[in-house]
Amino acid sequence: MAEQYSMDEGGASSVNAPYDEFEPAQQQQGAAVQVMVNDLPRFDLEQYIGNYSGRMKITRLMFIGNHCPPLAVEALKTAIAIVKADKDVRLYRQAVQTLQVYAPSDPDAKLDEEWIEKITREVKTKTDRLEAELKSYKNNMIKESIRIGHKDLGDHFYVTGDLPSAYRAYSRMRDYCTSNKQMLDMTLSCILICIDQAQYTSVQTNVSKIRNHIRSDDDLKVHEPKINVAAGVALLAAGNYLEAARKFIDTNPSIGNEYNTVATMNDVAVYGGLTALASMDRNMLKSEVLESSTFRTFLELEPHIRRAVAAFHSARYGECLSILEAYRNDYLLDPFLQKHIDKIYEAVRTKSIVQYFIPYSCVTLDAMSTAFGVAPEEMERELVRLIEGGKLNARIDTQNRLVTSKETQLRVEVHKGTLAMAEEYERAARLRMLQINVARSGLEIRAPKQGLGGGMGMGGRELRGMMFGNGA
Repeated sequence: MAEQYSMDEGGASSVNAPYDEFEPAQQQQGAAVQVMVNDLPRFDLEQYIGNYSGRMKITRLMFIGNHCPPLAVEALKTAIAIVKADKDVRLYRQAVQTLQVYAPSDPDAKLDEEWIEKITREVKTKTDRLEAELKSYKNNMIKESIRIGHKDLGDHFYVTGDLPSAYRAYSRMRDYCTSNKQMLDMTLSCILICIDQAQYTSVQTNVSKIRNHIRSDDDLKVHEPKINVAAGVALLAAGNYLEAARKFIDTNPSIGNEYNTVATMNDVAVYGGLTALASMDRNMLKSEVLESSTFRTFLELEPHIRRAVAAFHSARYGECLSILEAYRNDYLLDPFLQKHIDKIYEAVRTKSIVQYFIPYSCVTLDAMSTAFGVAPEEMERELVRLIEGGKLNARIDTQNRLVTSKETQLRVEVHKGTLAMAEEYERAARLRMLQINVARSGLEIRAPKQGLGGGMGMGGRELRGMMFGNGA
């Protein structure tokens, strides 16, 4: 019956995208190159994972298990214990199969077939019971009972890992919700499932819906921080770093850990800071990030992000890049950030080099390599890439090891601007002379005593304004 339930109504995709990445390493050969972090990150796994709840805790544990061999065994064993408590058979199989790659002799690396059979039977029994109860509610036409029946069924599917069926169950509650609070709770549940499935277009759609149901200031205060986080994650996934940054920056710190099924306050600080560095100029960073009264609370939780933003704003670009590089491994183990880290870092580096070069007409390669903390050869390759890409208006003197700006013909630019200004002045003068001559010749159209409506009711001034413009 569960399969029938999951197929009979449209909704989220039937593929659980985030967990497809949790296949064992051997099965991923031939697919996209998998990012592996072979050095330990800066965070403590137990403390880090304790900040999350719900499926996000399992998502991050399995993501770390797949991408960080030094932490793989600990992460996967923890994930297996949580999954067995949640009765998600599919995730249990994936976690065990992945653990077999790293620790085949570990006791947890052997499938507990007895447990699988028992849980599968229990899940099916409970599904049948909940569907039977829902059917009886529908026969009795009790609206509130039907809504609760769909919610119970959705909660059951969500815990057991059938996310498409859970999405459909929650969606069916819509017709039976009798208050804004019920609509808000239902839509938030749909958003959570869409994030779990990496259906970010659906996340933005549901965010738009939930805004339409916010009626009071209390609802706005409670739900807007969650909406901003969800929208920020979706925009980050789409590569829209500027809008994502603004969503995270606008998040009210009152959210606390209420939305740690998606992201913690530390995550909001990291996501907001990195996307802001990648998309905002120095003035924007100062006004929208460093001087933000709301985002300051988040930055206090991740002081290195605040230092990186402050360093970029103060033109200490090498310091900013070195701070970010020190935390690269941590960010590569974040399921929302991993695919964007290279793009974000490249954007920050490109902006840093361009901003560094603006005050100079000529600078040595050695000075730039020292400022950015890289070898001169690497700095030269970076500059060549930026020049060829049209992002840096300069040329490299390889013999004298100099980087010089291309001379711009300032005199020609001034002449062009002067000629354009003169032409505009001449045009305005001709129009004014024409207006004066029309008035002297008595060719103005006088307003009739009774306006006929539309253009016929206009006087000479109005028509002149339409013909020649207000300034003519």
